[in-house]
Amino acid sequence: MQNPDPNAFDALMASAMAASQANDAVRAIEGFQQASAAQPSAALPQFMLGAELAALGDMVQAETALANTTRLAPDFPMARYQLGLLQFSSGRAAVALLTWQPLLELPPTDPLPHFVNGFAALAQDRFDEALAHYEDGLALNTTNAALSSDIEKVIGGIRALTARPDEPEAATHGASDAPDESAAHILLANYQQQGRTH
Repeated sequence: MQNPDPNAFDALMASAMAASQANDAVRAIEGFQQASAAQPSAALPQFMLGAELAALGDMVQAETALANTTRLAPDFPMARYQLGLLQFSSGRAAVALLTWQPLLELPPTDPLPHFVNGFAALAQDRFDEALAHYEDGLALNTTNAALSSDIEKVIGGIRALTARPDEPEAATHGASDAPDESAAHILLANYQQQGRTH
């Protein structure tokens, strides 16, 4: 069996990242797929592929790529979080909570368990509890602005829902949109912080 060429892999990843940053999704997706083929054991190309697919609105394929990421790198917390977020935002809260279960073992100083507990409470319409968990997570998250921004959107949706009980349709729409919007946005933003270590 031929060993993968690390130089070829690095070149493919660099090219795909450049395409991603230039908003050339087609070229970025092709590059991440090639990088994944060049080094099948690498989780990062699958993570970035999931990001690009989510940004294009292809949540089914994005979920597959993120599931591959967590299979290849079970200790990649942000990939697991993003996978659960896609599942939650597509109305499969129970599946998302199972995906997120290992994140609850992270130290209490990590914001992700707090965000997961927030979504768990949100799934049961325990809005005050959800807000408390989200606020705890936001206070701990000092390094990932995109993550905080998207959680703040979820908080805004909850507050809109609870502030206007006489307009359940409009308010519910706003709350359910927040995770969908966050799914694609956080993914790409996390490459610099989380991706290079995996």
